[in-house]
Parts: sequence; structure tokens; C-alpha cells
Amino acid sequence: MPNGNIKDFDGDVDFLGKYGRFQILMMILLSLTAVPCGYMGVLSVFIADTPPYHCTTWNNSTDFLNFSGTDSCHRYKVDTKWSEGLEPRNQSDRCLDGWLFSPESYTIVSQWELVCENAWKVPFSTSMFFVGVLFGSLISGQLSDRFGRKRVLFATLTLQSVTALIQATSVNWVMFCALNCLRGVGHVSCYVASFVLGSEMLCESARLTFSLVGQSLAFSLGYALLPLLAYFIRDWRLLLVACAIPGLLFIPSWWVIPESPRWLLQKGRVEEAEMVIRRAAKLNRVHAPDVIFKPGDSSGLLLQKPGKNEKTYTIMDLIRTPNLRNITGLGFIIWLVTALAFYGLSLNTSNLKGNIYLNSLVSAATDAVANVLTWLLINKVSRPNLLSSTLMFSGIMHLAVKMVPEDMNVLFQALVLTGKLGVAVAYCMVFVFFAELYPTVIRNSGLGVVATAGRIGTIISPYVIYMGVYSKVAPYIIFGSLSITTAFLSLMLPDTRNCKFPDHITEAKPIRCHFSPKNISCHQHFQQQTNKSAATSPSADRTHIS
Repeated sequence: MPNGNIKDFDGDVDFLGKYGRFQILMMILLSLTAVPCGYMGVLSVFIADTPPYHCTTWNNSTDFLNFSGTDSCHRYKVDTKWSEGLEPRNQSDRCLDGWLFSPESYTIVSQWELVCENAWKVPFSTSMFFVGVLFGSLISGQLSDRFGRKRVLFATLTLQSVTALIQATSVNWVMFCALNCLRGVGHVSCYVASFVLGSEMLCESARLTFSLVGQSLAFSLGYALLPLLAYFIRDWRLLLVACAIPGLLFIPSWWVIPESPRWLLQKGRVEEAEMVIRRAAKLNRVHAPDVIFKPGDSSGLLLQKPGKNEKTYTIMDLIRTPNLRNITGLGFIIWLVTALAFYGLSLNTSNLKGNIYLNSLVSAATDAVANVLTWLLINKVSRPNLLSSTLMFSGIMHLAVKMVPEDMNVLFQALVLTGKLGVAVAYCMVFVFFAELYPTVIRNSGLGVVATAGRIGTIISPYVIYMGVYSKVAPYIIFGSLSITTAFLSLMLPDTRNCKFPDHITEAKPIRCHFSPKNISCHQHFQQQTNKSAATSPSADRTHIS
């Protein structure tokens, strides 16, 4: 088997064109995998919603009265035994006989009476989902880089769907939380694997269309489907079953979607990579050259047959060189804050005034608008400036809610949703941006690590929202302050606009030391260090002496 060189992968497969039948088919199929991801992440908005409730009442020697005020954790009794000349006395007892819940919806809260002293279990169950997402982010990237994007995609998609079916049979809250965690393992892992697989198959322009229009809009479509399903399916068990079905229906596409040819080349499986490209050429009705991938030399990414001398990349490679170490450090903070704000605002739609189903639908529509805006702006503005400006805009809008009077609910919701538009653009963009920053050999591992930081943010988000019980504006002040701080850090990232995908460790770009895009002293410093390392070690590409 010859050695493959993916130094100029885009040039080698340029004969396929940009938007042939193969590319369009892959964009459609891979985008559809994001539909279940769109609603699985915010499913707790409906299945863990707290419907109106009050204490159970009963009558015997003591007359207990209904109470449905702000304190539904107590029942009030009238003491009918009073001395002559004295007025009756109202006394308060804990709800010892349970609660009555509104029959309009049947959620896990009404199933297991998760109110009052048990109310902490509601945000905890949501956080357990994101704990699973955190664990999935830690392992899926390394599994994808080692065993392939396609295998991890379908494994996590199946895990997400099957777990939802089993979760619908939960007999208690503990079982529900455990399965919620397992369902979370497959959530973002599926999305990231699908995103990387599509990105590595497509050229730059098609890649942006796929990620920002195809996959992101499919994610928003899934989010928009959730309130529609929840409106007609008010039982949380049936809603879980309905949400599991689309993922299972997608599994037969295994026989249509190929493995990433970039990943195959990186593993030295040149013949399989050529087979994928030849099938694509046949589908596009174009002629493929006799030799697609030529033998490489040591100046590029030299790929060998799998064997004892094959270089295996690990998560530690993300911190071996200054460039990747800086990108990973900044990415950790940026993803944490962006995911915290995005999911916090998405999950908080049930706490906004008005209809929960309409609020969720408007929130999903906001995300869709954000995806289109990102697609329109991403090639017109540098990546760091666009990311920074959207986070800054979001932060200002959320801090502004502090100045809105409590009785002006319409203005309050308008500011919240406008602020969410900004953070939704940032959340959509970080997937594209960091996929362009990390080289092929560790791309999935890199995205897995920064996505793990994002999962830490999502784990925290239910508790930030819970603070709204005590202060309505507290969550928005937290989201706004963190977004503004992160906006300044985003300016330090290097711009990847109009650049080819990096394939090897030494191709990772250095960060900017200062916010000014004209400052290149930092760039030159790190580039000199990288070049010096490559010059002093001919095998540096494989041993990472840098």
C-alpha cells in the first residue's frame, strides 16, 4: 500500500466539484442526524416541567382548606375549637398527604412529586443528563480519532435513541436520572462526530453551508419540533418514545454514508480512501484520475501502513506545542461560557411569562435566525471578531434586563430573546471555528475536549436558572457578565477565514498576543519556534518534539 499524503487533500479531490450529488446527499443525511440532537438536549423543558399544584385536602375532625398561592408546600387549617369570644385561627402545616397537580400535563414532577423539599431533584436530573454529555465528550473524540467518525456517529445515535426508549419505562426517580445520564453520553458525541465527518468530506464553501445551514438548521428544526410534540403529547413517557423514533429510523443510512477519506488517509488506508472518492465521482458522474492520492514525502503528513511504527495521537498532543496549548486553553473557557449561556437560556423558556410551548417555539426560531446570520457573516468578518461581537452583544442585552421594570414582561422577554440570538450565533460558530483550528490528526479529540468544557457549563446551567426563584434577573446578570468577559478572550484566537484545514500538529496556528489583528510579533515568535522544531527534528511530525 502506498503512503498517502493529505497535504493538499482539497486539491487532490477538486475534480469532484463543490456541490455534486455526492456532496448534497452527504449534507442532507448528516444534517438529519442533528434533528434528534436538537430536542434531546432541551427535552427536560417539558418532561421536567413543574405544573401548577397545591396540597391534597381532606376532611375529618379538622377542616383543611385548599391553598394554591405562592407557598404550595403548606396547607392551612381552621381551628374550629376556640373559646367563646375569640376569632377562629388559621394555622399552617406541611403537606403531609401529598399534592394535587394540574391534569394539563404529566411530567416527572407530578409522577414522583418533586416539589417543595424535593424540588432540588428537578435541576439535578437535568444536570445528570449533562454529566453524561460531559463523559461522552471526554471519550467520543478519542474513540472517533482511533476507530473512525462513522462508527462513533452511529454508535452514539443508537445509544441516544435506545436509552430514551428504556427511560420511558423508569419506575423511580433514581432510574430516570441514571438513564438520563446515559442518554446524555450519546447526545453531543453524535452531533460532533456528524459535524467532523461532514466537514472532512467537503470543500471549504460546502463545509460552511453544511455546518451553518444544513446541520445547524436541522438542530433548530429538532428544537422546534419539541414544543409541537409536547403540545399534543402531554405524557412524559410517551413523549420520550416519540423522540426516540427518528434516531432509530436513521440507522439504515449506515450503508450509504462512507467513512471520512481524510481519516482513512491519516490511518494509512489509502485504498479505502480512494474507493470512497471513486464512488463519489461515480455518483457525481465525473471521471476520476487513475491515481488520486500520490505517494507523499516527509514535508507533508506522511502516512504509513498500520503497524508498530504507526504514530498514535492522544489527548496529550493538545498540550505538547504552544499553539495547540493556547488554542485549547482559550477554547476551554469560550466553550464553557457559550454553552452555559446557550443552554441556560434555552432551558429557561419555561420560566418566562406566557405560554411555555410558544416560548420554546420562538426560542427555536431565534436559533434558526442565528444560524442563517452566521452563514451570511462568517466569510465577511474575521472569525475572532465575529465571535467576540456576538458574545458582547448578548452580554449587553442580558445585563440590560436589570433596568426593565417588573411589570414590563414584553420588553423583558424581547431583551432575553434578542440576547439569546447573539449567544446562539456564537454557539453555532464555535463548532466551525475550532474544527478549523485543530488539525486532522487530533480534530475530534480537540473538539471533544473543548466540548467537555461546554458540558461543564451545561451542568451548571440548571442551577443558575434555579437562582431565578430568588431573583428574577440573577441568571441574566451571570450570563451577561460571563459573555462580555469571554468576548475579550475570543479576540486572541487566530483567524481561519479562507484557510485550508490543517492536517498536522505543526500546522496549528498561533494565537494573537494582543487584541489588535495587526499585531504579528506573537505570531512570528510562535511560528519561529515551530519552524525551529521542525528543522531540528526530521521526524518531529511523528514524535512531537516541539
